[in-house]
Amino acid sequence: MSVTLKATVMDADQIRRSLSRIAHEIVERNRGVGDVVLVGILSKGDVLAERLANMLTGLEKTRVPFGRLDVTLHRDDLATRPAAHSPASNMPDVRGKVVVLVDDVIHHGRTARAAMDAVMDFGRPRAIQLAVLVDRGHRELPIRPDYVGKNVPTADSERIEVLVEEQDGIDQAVIVAG
Repeated sequence: MSVTLKATVMDADQIRRSLSRIAHEIVERNRGVGDVVLVGILSKGDVLAERLANMLTGLEKTRVPFGRLDVTLHRDDLATRPAAHSPASNMPDVRGKVVVLVDDVIHHGRTARAAMDAVMDFGRPRAIQLAVLVDRGHRELPIRPDYVGKNVPTADSERIEVLVEEQDGIDQAVIVAG
């Protein structure tokens, strides 16, 4: 299958600035970070969650815990697609905390729904918030992120790929077709 790059929608500076803004919004909305934990959805959300945790720790001078969440077994399309092997979740204590789920892109909202279900396996948080780098629309579930880096309207046939330095050697968000 051939993939065609249609546009770059965020470069490294735009990603950094968006994450910085999201970090400030998290502090403001939660009146600090005392009860906040960040949980990144594998496989790019966890990288972004770690970056946000470091930014929040720098802003508030308080260590902000973060974890990684594998939502594979909570997906509603498990019967129609093979389960991909991915690393197991590595979660901080979420009981009574404000959990900020972090993902790279939100599309239909199904991954976010699966993540909420998966978080509940680790305890009952006080609240769950959602932070995404890119919101591309086309929601099929009534889920709306609390924090958005950038809204990028796309055709349903297009995809947004987020590349991160830690895994891909570059920070960039691109629209691809194919």
